[in-house]
Amino acid sequence: MTDAASNALAEKGLPEMKGWLLKWTNYIKGYQRRWFVLSKGVLSYYRNQTEINHTCRGTISLHGALIHTVDSCTFVISNGGTQTFHIKAGTEVERQSWVTALELAKAKAIRAMESEEEEEEVTAQVVPSQEISSVVRDLTERLENMRTCYDLITKHGAALQRALNDLETNEDESLASRTKIVNERATLFRITSNAMINASNDYLHSAEAQGHKWSKMLHHEREQRQRLEEIVEQMAKQQSQMEQAAVMVRQNKQVPSNATSTTAVSLVTSDEEMEFFDAEEHAYTGPGRSAESPTREQGTFILKMNKRRSSSEDQVEGHQEGSSSESDEQKRTVQMVQQVHLVSAPRVTSGGQGDDDDVDKAVPAQSSKDSIYGRNWNPDLMKKRRERVPDKPHYPLSLWGIMKNCIGKDLSKIPMPVNFNEPLSMLQRLVEDYEYSEILDYASTCQDECEQLAYLAAFTVSAYATTTNRTGKPFNPLLGETFECDRMDDYGWRCVAEQVSHHPPVAALHCESKKWMCWQEFSMTSKFRGKYVQINPLGGVYVLFPDSGRRYSWRKVTTTVNNIIVGKLWVDQHGEMEIKGSQAAEGHKCILNFVPYSYFSRDVQRLVKGVVMNRNNEVKWVVRGTWDAKIEIAPVLKTTGSPSSPTYTTGDFKLAWRRRPAPPDSEKFYNFTTLACQLNEEEEGVAPTDSRRRPDQRLMEQGAWDESNKEKLRLEEKQRTVRRQRESEAEHAAAEGRPYPAYEPMWFKREKEEGSEDFVYLFKNTYWEAKEAQNFEGCPQIF
Repeated sequence: MTDAASNALAEKGLPEMKGWLLKWTNYIKGYQRRWFVLSKGVLSYYRNQTEINHTCRGTISLHGALIHTVDSCTFVISNGGTQTFHIKAGTEVERQSWVTALELAKAKAIRAMESEEEEEEVTAQVVPSQEISSVVRDLTERLENMRTCYDLITKHGAALQRALNDLETNEDESLASRTKIVNERATLFRITSNAMINASNDYLHSAEAQGHKWSKMLHHEREQRQRLEEIVEQMAKQQSQMEQAAVMVRQNKQVPSNATSTTAVSLVTSDEEMEFFDAEEHAYTGPGRSAESPTREQGTFILKMNKRRSSSEDQVEGHQEGSSSESDEQKRTVQMVQQVHLVSAPRVTSGGQGDDDDVDKAVPAQSSKDSIYGRNWNPDLMKKRRERVPDKPHYPLSLWGIMKNCIGKDLSKIPMPVNFNEPLSMLQRLVEDYEYSEILDYASTCQDECEQLAYLAAFTVSAYATTTNRTGKPFNPLLGETFECDRMDDYGWRCVAEQVSHHPPVAALHCESKKWMCWQEFSMTSKFRGKYVQINPLGGVYVLFPDSGRRYSWRKVTTTVNNIIVGKLWVDQHGEMEIKGSQAAEGHKCILNFVPYSYFSRDVQRLVKGVVMNRNNEVKWVVRGTWDAKIEIAPVLKTTGSPSSPTYTTGDFKLAWRRRPAPPDSEKFYNFTTLACQLNEEEEGVAPTDSRRRPDQRLMEQGAWDESNKEKLRLEEKQRTVRRQRESEAEHAAAEGRPYPAYEPMWFKREKEEGSEDFVYLFKNTYWEAKEAQNFEGCPQIF
């Protein structure tokens, strides 16, 4: 293993290392011997050394990877869940040598990428005319030098040729003198040739350097032109839509008032594919029923869920958010039937569509007039909390001037002014996922796994409720930043969150109540694409119901913020979410489809639909609704049709979740909910690293944005200084051959997830004891 212990410097100062290690393959073969090579910030492996030049079995980039030590000989490398290497060394010394080299390579890869991004930013700027003139003048001078050398080579070459001819024909002079002349001419020719070679190399190197730079600039300008063309095209579409809307407004002014409602219904229900009948075969013709429409009676509905091809992202990008008025809410209710058809059928058991007032009776545990969406709160036991934050001040900002250099880059790594933020950190934003935790309370009482999973699906959708109009960016947490939220007196839960990694940025959260326990690891990648920002969450969410021993896990869907440059900002959630059961719920799953909005689609905006399946892949519940309003669930009584186009006979649809009304004037304070307003409320006794102690975030909430920006820059530079110090210490430790400990979070520990090979950050259960004793020794000084 001498090769494995060797540690040399490769190109750009990145460490190199190679040697035999054991890699986990699968449960059948277990650990297998593989040849690993660490080079230029990338770890690769092969079956043997002979494969190095032609067959690589796998690679993982160390930039943004997590390196975790399992035991004395085993360590794990993961890059956010997409790739994970489980590796075992022969000895503890060998394992430490590899881990040290990997950590050092990771630090240097991060620095190399940051320096490359800085270089791209420089080259992306417009080059002044003085620099262009300087470059042209330099290349012209080098070209003149080459021409001078060419003239000298021609001259001395001719002289050498004449001397050679004289050497053969001239008999008057001695041979020695003629030979001397030839040598002199040859020496001059050789010197001139060398000068020509040097001048050519200088010109070549200068041209290559400038060519690389101009190539980058040309590529950047082409991208800018393409994006500007897309923006102009989008503006043209928006203008066309506004003109059409203006024509419709003028036409509606000429329509009699008694025909308005009929016209509106005809616009909505003109779709030829729409079918919406109740069990008694009375046709449903619009958002409301006529006086002759039947009330809820016994009946059965057949739910058809036709598969549609998802529209492309290009169709999603350029369309504005619809109105949120009451008429649009009715329109969404009718349009939803375009995807979920209710067809008449013989009455065989109890069931029915019902109106919202009837459905609301099915809300879990909603019994007394003091209950709020299923939760009975005792005001006498509740802590008095604020209900709003200061109004958002108006600070004009050139959005395009800041965002134009961010196109195609990860926004989590770009220092942005607080003008784009809201006065909450990402840790606090994650806690908002539990605003509708009463759904989990009720789900914990469900005896049937599928029914429990249906309510859990409604809870996962509720986490997106406030994203329709919350376009502000949360503060990126600093490494070691924490947030605690104790709401046992009203919501019945308490949670702790911590930023556990900086590269990549990873947050861990643990939330617990008397009925359930939930934890998650959140990371993301975000890219600005000119017209929209796309956020791809990484990491999983887990919930455990201790009484039944059932556990479920899922991953969040993609978020897209549209109309960044032109038009009204609007947010869309899209993608497929799979909620999987384990332990006592092994084999059960729910498939939720967040349908992307498209101007060309017949689907209602923000549509969510899905099914719950048991261990035999039989659909037992259906889920439908929108992620900004409500979710309904219904049991499946019978399934008919083909597997590719099944028809489900369902019972009553029950309201599993409905969004709470926004606080009055919430548009003046960042569109916060009441819970969001209370998250950053100052509280005594919290950890010194708590988000509520962040000076930049507090100043922004108070309206002092200029001072907030200064504090934000100071905190970010302080974090970078600490990171550079750790990297320098790691380099010295590696040079001296001694181990350097990796960063360890304060309240979480990375451990192997039960029932899988994945590693997640789990709560140590030490925070609340430390808070009670007011002993926060060991917390980093990050503010």
